[in-house]
Amino acid sequence: MTTELDPDPDDFDFADPATDQSFENALAKARDGTRLSVDDATELLATGTDTDGIDPVRKEAVLELADRRRAETVGDEVTFVANLNNNVTTACNTGCLFCNFKDSAHAFEADSDVEHAGFTKPPAESRAIVEDALEMGIYEVCSVSGLHPAFALNAEHHEILESYDDPASEVNYKPPEAYATDPGTYLEQMEAMSVGGVHLHSMTPEEAYHAKRGTDWEYEAVYRELSAVGLDSAPGTAAEILVDEVRDVICPGKIRTDDWVAAMEGATAAGLDVTSTMMYGHVETVEHRAKHLEVIRDLQDRTGGITEFVPLSFIHENTPLYRRGVVDAGPSRDEDELVVAVARLFLDNVDHVQASWVKSGDAHGLKLLSCGADDFMGTILSEEITKRAGGEYGEYRSFDDYVEMIAAIGRVPAERSTDYRTRRRIDPDDGPHGPQLGPRADGTPMLQDGRAGDDGEPASADD
Repeated sequence: MTTELDPDPDDFDFADPATDQSFENALAKARDGTRLSVDDATELLATGTDTDGIDPVRKEAVLELADRRRAETVGDEVTFVANLNNNVTTACNTGCLFCNFKDSAHAFEADSDVEHAGFTKPPAESRAIVEDALEMGIYEVCSVSGLHPAFALNAEHHEILESYDDPASEVNYKPPEAYATDPGTYLEQMEAMSVGGVHLHSMTPEEAYHAKRGTDWEYEAVYRELSAVGLDSAPGTAAEILVDEVRDVICPGKIRTDDWVAAMEGATAAGLDVTSTMMYGHVETVEHRAKHLEVIRDLQDRTGGITEFVPLSFIHENTPLYRRGVVDAGPSRDEDELVVAVARLFLDNVDHVQASWVKSGDAHGLKLLSCGADDFMGTILSEEITKRAGGEYGEYRSFDDYVEMIAAIGRVPAERSTDYRTRRRIDPDDGPHGPQLGPRADGTPMLQDGRAGDDGEPASADD
C-alpha cells in the first residue's frame, strides 16, 4: 500500500485482466438481455482481454448495442436540470491524490499566514447564493465540500469530538474558533441551503462519515437528521473506484468500499434518493471498473434508491497523481465511450446514465449520448472541482445551448427534476428557452445579456 504523502508507481502493479469469458460470448449475452457478470463486463470494457488495446470494430459493436438498449429503456429524451453548485469549503486534510480541489485545512486557521486560493462560506453566505440562484430559475442545489476539521453534524457532535484527548489526530477535529471562518454545522448549512422549495442534493458518503466521526451513530440516523432540515437526496460521489486495492493507492485516507455502501444504504433507508458515480482512468484496470459496476448494481438490487449512474472521467492535470508521476494521462475517448456503454448494458436496474460536458466538452459529450447515455447534466452555475483539477470546458450551460445541441443529434431535449419523476419536453423552435420546473422559474433564460463576465463567460454564482 502506498502512502498518501509519497506515492510511487512501483509500489503497485495490478495484473492485466484475464477472464474465462470471451468477448463474443459477452456481447451475445448483452444482446440477449442476459444479466452480465464481472467477466462479461471486463471483456466488453477491454473489447477482449485476448488482445492489447481497444479494437475499433468491437468497440462500435458495444456502443451500438448500448445505444439500442438506451432507446428501449428510456426512449429518445435527453434530460438536463437547472442547478447550482454551491461547495461550502475547500478545507480538507484527507489527502486524496486525484484531487486538486482541496486546500490544507491548516491554511484556514485564524493564526495561519499560509496563502491559499480556497474558501469557506458560512451558512448565511450559502443561503444568499441559493436565494440569488432561485431568482434565476434553478431548482436544484448540489453541494459537495471538503472535510473541514471544524465541521460537525450538530452541537452534540461538537461536544463529543471535543471530549477526545487529542481530537485533531484522533478524529480530525478542531473547534470553529480555531479558524478564520466558522463553517457552521452540517445541519446549519443544510437548513441554510434548503430555501424557497429548492431541491437540496448534498452529503456524500465521505461527508456523512465526517458528520458522524468519533461516534457510534448509524448512517441512517445521520441522514434522517439531515433530511429533517431540508436534505432531499444524496450524491453517490466519493466512490472513485469501489475496489479497496485501488483506493489504497489513490485515496488511502478515504472511507473504504464497505463504508461507502453502508452510507448509501443509510441514505436510502432514511427515505432519500441517491446517485452513483465512478471516477475512472487513473491507476485502475478494466476489471476494477467492472467490479465497481457490480457494487453499484448489487446496491441497487437491495435498495432501489439509485436514480442515475454518473461516469466521471479522471482529469489528471494539476493533481498529485500526475505531478508525482503515478499517472501520465487520464482515460482515452475510446475508454470514455466504453464505460458509458458497458454501464448501460451492465446496470440493468439503473435507468439513467449521464454524459458529462464538463469532463468531455460539447462534441465528445454529445457522442456519449450515442453510447448509452440519456442525461446531459445541468446548468451548473458554478463548477469548481473539475476546473481546479485542470478541466477546460467551462462552468455554465444555458437552456438554449442544451436545446440546440440535443436537437442537432436528433434527440428530444427535456428539462427534468432531480429525481427524474417530472419532465418537460422542450420545443426547439419555441425559444428563447429557460427553466419552468423551478419554484420561481417562468421560462425566462437564466442569464441575460449584461450578466456575463468581461471574458464573455457567465459570472460565477459565488461572485
